[in-house]
Amino acid sequence: MWNRLRSMWTVPDLRNKILFTLAMLLVFRVMAYVPVPGIDPSNLSSIINKSSNLQQFYGLLDAFSGGSFKNFSVVALGVYPYITASIVVQLLQGIIPRLGELAREGESGQNRLSQITRYITVPLALLQAFSQMAILVNLGAVSSSQFNLFNGATLIPTLATMATLTAGTMFLVWIGELITENGVGNGISLIIFANIVASLPQTIGSTLVSTSGTGAGIDNGGLLTIGFTIALALAMVYVMVVVYLAQRRVSVRYPTKRSFFSGQRSGEDTTYIPLQVNSAGMIPLIFASSILLLPVVIANFVAYSSNKAVANFFSEVRIWLDSSNWYYWVIYGGLVFLFTYFYAIVIWQQQNTAENLQKQGAFIPGIRPGPSTEEHLYNILKRITLGGAIFLGIVAIAPALLSSNPSNQVIQAASLLIVVGVVLDTVKQIEAQMVMRNYSGFLS
Repeated sequence: MWNRLRSMWTVPDLRNKILFTLAMLLVFRVMAYVPVPGIDPSNLSSIINKSSNLQQFYGLLDAFSGGSFKNFSVVALGVYPYITASIVVQLLQGIIPRLGELAREGESGQNRLSQITRYITVPLALLQAFSQMAILVNLGAVSSSQFNLFNGATLIPTLATMATLTAGTMFLVWIGELITENGVGNGISLIIFANIVASLPQTIGSTLVSTSGTGAGIDNGGLLTIGFTIALALAMVYVMVVVYLAQRRVSVRYPTKRSFFSGQRSGEDTTYIPLQVNSAGMIPLIFASSILLLPVVIANFVAYSSNKAVANFFSEVRIWLDSSNWYYWVIYGGLVFLFTYFYAIVIWQQQNTAENLQKQGAFIPGIRPGPSTEEHLYNILKRITLGGAIFLGIVAIAPALLSSNPSNQVIQAASLLIVVGVVLDTVKQIEAQMVMRNYSGFLS
């Protein structure tokens, strides 16, 4: 293992890529401690900790910002608006023909889609900045004299705050793209990964404090709890790696021509199509969380409405969508299950695999090209996605199954899944870089 790490470090290009990636992540973590002017982070934390709904909502945002939201730094929004914009653009490819054509135009089309995604990110970040600040004003975490878009006296500070938060998001997007182009791995994924890893010391410390209680030390029961937690985390990582790498390989034959001295003979090359068990990744968890959190956001807006009927209705909504209730987790797990199928089918339809195989003269043994191949692959996708959907559903409800206070553990299993996926993808890229330079590789 050490020999492989040493050989990886001796490759100048790869070493420079790794150092560049680490430098960009360091710049990002420094920005996470630059506060937005005029906002008191301590007052914000005290207000959020009073409500499990707010812990649930801002806990998701804090995971994508690595604790910078609780600090209310200039990058407090994280890359969440960009992720939302990416999902929107990806879904619109199946609805708007022009976007679907861009996705099939190669690198130039992908660059154009990335530009459209950035354009969509800006208004989404402005909207998110405004909505979050408005909620904090209603809760008393931020004074109305600091943020009020409809008051001439506070218009300039309000616009400055919204512009600062939006600029912070676009700064992270820029860093992420720099990492993707000049570093190792996917930049946006690595930023989220760095956020989660940065919050680990605080999470471990809070776990130790809650386990030890107010005594002088950790008793045997506390040690057993910590040991069980570590063992459970390792078991979950193992299962996530297995599911993440699991795939169904469908054999495909391509016609070829081989030269034998003076003549040519036709032949066939056999390869395979890898169909992932979990082709949706983390997207269903983000979808389901957003769907359930949207009513909570609306409820926080109108909870203080003068209309008693409206206020009472949304108060009931907040109770129903409180993560301390068991039926919240049932709804959440069900939505994750459904969105896994939905997203996998949407991505599959955009790839046009059967059509591309037919154009290349390739075929699946025993299956006619064209519609029959499409139906065959689609049926395989539906069967294997069942396992991925069940897995993500279990990951979604794991906090409720494993913790007596799941409202504080809403994103732990999901965060672990992000870490596993990012690490595996980055290691694969390092492996490809080393093999390309005639090294034995990082894994082999």
